Amino acid sequence: MAIKGESPPVNAWAVPATVHVLHPGDVVLACRGDRLDTLLGSCVAIILTDPRRTVAAMCHIVHSGTPTVDVNDADTRHAEPAMAAMFALLRGRGISAHLCEAYLFGGGNMFPSLFKHTHVGAKNADWALQTLDELRIALVGQDIGGTAYRRITWTVGPQAPQVRLGEA
Repeated sequence: MAIKGESPPVNAWAVPATVHVLHPGDVVLACRGDRLDTLLGSCVAIILTDPRRTVAAMCHIVHSGTPTVDVNDADTRHAEPAMAAMFALLRGRGISAHLCEAYLFGGGNMFPSLFKHTHVGAKNADWALQTLDELRIALVGQDIGGTAYRRITWTVGPQAPQVRLGEA
């Protein structure tokens, strides 16, 4: 029982929430109450979460597809190794990525005066959409394309991730 003016009792067993700030190539696993943050331009971020939103894996992909021969095969700046890393993190928690739901963000054209049609952001977003479809992972939210930067913030839980657009 708290007395007026005193702080409420603290649960000694409570684990403080973690804030994960993802940079290009980062892949993380977060639990309910943890926060995920990233800033995207042409890169894409994929979040895979269990339907109850208790656990989520997130990646920040720079390049669609697989690494070239001169890059480490496990370089998670590339899409395929990043997805494999997310699958492994989820599997480590006993969660099948195929039963997860996905959010997709980013894929902007950061140089619209130079690239009128095909640009790296569109290639990244197209790869992610196609891959999620092929894996039959339900896409429950997306904000892709355009010419603005995006700041993505999500506290793992029932609410959807928040997207704030910035100037290009």
